Amino acid sequence: MIKFIKNFRKDENGAVTVDWVVLTAAVVGLGVAAFTAVETSTSGLTTEMTTALNSADASTTIGS
Repeated sequence: MIKFIKNFRKDENGAVTVDWVVLTAAVVGLGVAAFTAVETSTSGLTTEMTTALNSADASTTIGS
């Protein structure tokens, strides 16, 4: 039993798994943050474009 405990304590296979889980969580978090930033900017741009197109008058714009 003592030998099993010593071997278990020296085993580092689980530590690598924990490292990968932490790194993966960080990458996913950064991806979500980037998506949120892009989505917010895109939503604002869409609103501005809609306003600009609704206020444009084709007959006066083409004739100018």
